Amino acid sequence: MHVLLCVVMMVPIALYHYVQELVKLFIPKKKKSLTGEIVLITGAAHGLGREMACAFSKHQCKLVLWDINKQGIEETAEECRKLGAVVHTYVVDCRKREDIYRTAAKVKKDIGDISILINNAGVIATGHLLSIKDEQIQSMFEVNALAHYWTVKAFLPAMLERNHGHIVTVASCAGFAAVPFMVTYASSKHSAIGFHRSLTEELYWLRKDGIKTSCLCPFFINTGFVKDTPTRTFPLLETEHVVNKLMDGILTDQKMIVVPQGFKFFFSIERLLPESVLRFCERAETEWVNKHRNQYQRNNQIS
Repeated sequence: MHVLLCVVMMVPIALYHYVQELVKLFIPKKKKSLTGEIVLITGAAHGLGREMACAFSKHQCKLVLWDINKQGIEETAEECRKLGAVVHTYVVDCRKREDIYRTAAKVKKDIGDISILINNAGVIATGHLLSIKDEQIQSMFEVNALAHYWTVKAFLPAMLERNHGHIVTVASCAGFAAVPFMVTYASSKHSAIGFHRSLTEELYWLRKDGIKTSCLCPFFINTGFVKDTPTRTFPLLETEHVVNKLMDGILTDQKMIVVPQGFKFFFSIERLLPESVLRFCERAETEWVNKHRNQYQRNNQIS
C-alpha cells in the first residue's frame, strides 16, 4: 500500500518537472563567469587538452597544465600566453598515483587551490581484446579511470571547504555503448561515467551545491589516435567543435554533455527497444563494418 501511494504521488510531481524542463528549453541559460578561476587540465599537451587550454585562456583564467609530454605542454602554454593567460606547466605521469599526489602538493604550494579540475588525460589502444597487451589494459584503466580518483582526492578538500569549484570528467560515448575492437577503452570510459554520476550524487547529499560537476561524452574525435570510426552513422568530430560544446556546458553547469547531442536519443531509445530490434540494427551496422573492415583496420592499426 505504501509503495502504491508513493507511485501515485510521484506522477504529478514528475509531470510538473517534465513541463519545467520543457519550458527551460526555450529560455536562454544564464552563463557564469570564469574570470580569475584556477584551472587544471590533465593531458594538455595536444588535441582536446590543448584546445581546452586555449578556450579557458579567453576567459581570463589562470592555467595549470599537466602532461607526460614536456615539449607538448610547453607548446600549449606558449599558445595560451599569446592569448594573455598566466600558465604553469608540470610534467606528470597520470598512470602513477604517487606522481599525481606529489605534483598536486607542489601546485597547491606554488599557485594555490584549484577551482576547476579537468580530468582530460586519456589512453587508447584499439584491437581485438586478445591482441591487447596486459600492460596496455592496465595503462588505460590507470589513466582513463583511476587517475580521476587521485586528482579529485587531491583537490576536492579545498573545494569542499569553500563550497566552490567545478570538476569535469572527460569520458566518451563509448562509455554508454558497446564498441567492437575497443573493449578495454570502452570499459574504462564506463567507469569514468560511473565515477562522475556517483560523485555528483555524493556532493548533493553533502549539500555542497557550490561544487558543480560535468561529464563530457563525445563521439570519436579527430585527434590522431583514432583515424576512422567503426560506424557509418557518425563521422569523426573536430576538437574545436567538441570544446565549444564543453565550454558552453561548463558555463551553464550542465551535468552531462554528449556530443553530438543526437546520441542522447540513441542511448535513451536503446533502453526501451526490445533486444530483437537492437540485434537487427546491429546486424545491419555489422554488415557495413565488415564490408569496410580492411580499411578500418588499416586506419586504426587493428591486428
